[in-house]
Amino acid sequence: MTQETPAPVGTTRSSVRRSRGQLIGDGLAWTSQWSGRLILTALGVVLVGLVIGELWSVVLPVLLGLIIATVLEPPATWLRQHRVPPLLAAIIVVLGALAIVGGIITAIAPQVANQIPELVQSATGGVEDVQTWLSSTFGLGQSQIGQAVQAGVDQLQNSATAIAGTLVTGITAIANGLIDLVLALVLAFLFVKDGYRFLPWLRRQVGTGAGGHFAAVGGRAWDRLGGFIRSQAIIGFVDAACIGVGLVILGVPLALPLAVLTFFGAFIPIVGALFAGALSVLVALVSNGLTNAVIVLVLILAVQQIEGNLLQPLVQGKGLGLHAAVVILAVTGGSSLAGVVGAFLAVPVVAVAAEIVRYLNEQIDARARSDDEHPSQAPRPTDEELLASSRPRPGGGRLSRWRRRRRDGETVAAEDATNPVRGDAATNG
Repeated sequence: MTQETPAPVGTTRSSVRRSRGQLIGDGLAWTSQWSGRLILTALGVVLVGLVIGELWSVVLPVLLGLIIATVLEPPATWLRQHRVPPLLAAIIVVLGALAIVGGIITAIAPQVANQIPELVQSATGGVEDVQTWLSSTFGLGQSQIGQAVQAGVDQLQNSATAIAGTLVTGITAIANGLIDLVLALVLAFLFVKDGYRFLPWLRRQVGTGAGGHFAAVGGRAWDRLGGFIRSQAIIGFVDAACIGVGLVILGVPLALPLAVLTFFGAFIPIVGALFAGALSVLVALVSNGLTNAVIVLVLILAVQQIEGNLLQPLVQGKGLGLHAAVVILAVTGGSSLAGVVGAFLAVPVVAVAAEIVRYLNEQIDARARSDDEHPSQAPRPTDEELLASSRPRPGGGRLSRWRRRRRDGETVAAEDATNPVRGDAATNG
């Protein structure tokens, strides 16, 4: 058994040189410890994800209810501050929101019903124009084009069973979505009515220590989520108004539905705006031709530039504090996991998670500073240092003693000013 060589007399343990094997072993031990912790953390995250997946029918209405409540909570709070009972305030706000949404749907439905046949006719004419262009440019005859069209029709007929299954699945998804939406509205009503009591109740249940952290994290996450939803609503409204007015001036069909789609697309950053803009350009291309579509494209690009350079810095301030790449990856991951709903929920969830991580980092930094600055952690002076500090310094005459007394007096005065109990005791004494 190898014994550790004692350190030479007069040297500390930290000044002894260590071998390469010891340093490499310490590095590998540190790496293995952190690898184990990361593996356990990843397993915990996977387990939480599996639980959420199994309970998705419950988790989804809760998340949607929270997002809806962030929009309805400020007017409900204003009503409560003006002595309106919480139940009545929640009823007024929820019914008012339903009336607004119902009015928008009522205004959109007739326009869609009237302009869809016109749009289909324009699309048919556009297909005929494409056939004529192919015939004149590439010398394709009507028979060849007809064969290609017939091949597409045959492919659709062969896939009729799959298409029917997809339609049934889509109808089922729509029905489930309506059920989730109704449940989310009920939960949003309850959150608006009693949500302001939740954090104080949680603080009492958890305790003063952990309860303070839970309350702080919950408040900051709620503020971040509400700020994101409200700012995106403002930005989406401005985008929808500008693009809708432009589409009306250019005579593009379905201008109002496309404007509403632009508004809701704003809640899916980057991706939603691209989808709504592409659909607007496609409708303009089918209905009014290439020149009109190019003008619509220029209009959408101009509105997007105004949004990115003016509206977002003005409305959101620093925004989510997330890089654009993180936002795109979050939307992509959310859409791959839960479709359109996942793409809609991805950015708010990531924003709340980022806010929790920021709070943890602040607490870690504060704890690290307190440990570094704590007097008990400072190195204690040796006997030789104490004796050396107590010896008189050269030139320590009457002037030096006067300076020391003045410095000690200023220190005591400063301590009395920062400690009211000590100052009162000194005054009473």
